[in-house]
Amino acid sequence: MIQFADFLTYAAVGAAAQLVDGALGMAYGVTSAGMLMSLGMPPAMASASVHYTETFTCGASGLSHLWAGNVRRKLFMALVVTGVIGALIGSLLLVHLPARWIRIVLTPYLLLIGIFLLLRTLRSNVPHRTDVPPGTAPLGFVAGFLDAIGGGGWSAVTVTTLVARGMEPRRVIGSVHLAKCVVSLVASISFLLTLGTGKLSVIAGLIAGGVIAAPVGALLVRRIPPRVTTLLAGLTVLALGVNNAIALMR
Repeated sequence: MIQFADFLTYAAVGAAAQLVDGALGMAYGVTSAGMLMSLGMPPAMASASVHYTETFTCGASGLSHLWAGNVRRKLFMALVVTGVIGALIGSLLLVHLPARWIRIVLTPYLLLIGIFLLLRTLRSNVPHRTDVPPGTAPLGFVAGFLDAIGGGGWSAVTVTTLVARGMEPRRVIGSVHLAKCVVSLVASISFLLTLGTGKLSVIAGLIAGGVIAAPVGALLVRRIPPRVTTLLAGLTVLALGVNNAIALMR
């Protein structure tokens, strides 16, 4: 049964995370999972709730990119197979490890992702390459593992790395989002078998908030310079990591 007060709270979380993702093209999962944990939700359930939601949101996004011709088949295949393996391992570890241990692992991860996004604002544009860079398959494994453990980070790890290595952003974002659809589905099935559905108010709220905020995020990305949105996203994720560190010291 959906509780209205909880629904509104998690809708606000979904909306805030979608604004970040809409402006930057990444960081929905790591932002929403960090906020859910800040509200007291255990790491495993926070990651599960985000992945349940992303199965729908990333599915729509990935298929849209496929329809628009933004997906490179070789890049998609290089990411999705190892990404699924990494997500399965990460989701199984997340369920069986103590919550405090997960927070200890997640804190430096959030801090590093935040710093990485901030440093990205200093990079100059590089020429686009047409081949799939070496090491893309291991990158998919690492991203899938961290995404399952942290509730997000797939796009932050893959998109930033591949674009930094010279691939065309449009092709990277399209291929990454389509692969994320499959990775989220597999992680969701794993979480569903081990944790159950969780609170429907959380999932419904995240979906509703994300849908409502999506047009606003689209307007933001058109009006705010890309480096500014990257800076804001980096500061947001960094703040979540600092908040997690403070919680561990209490």
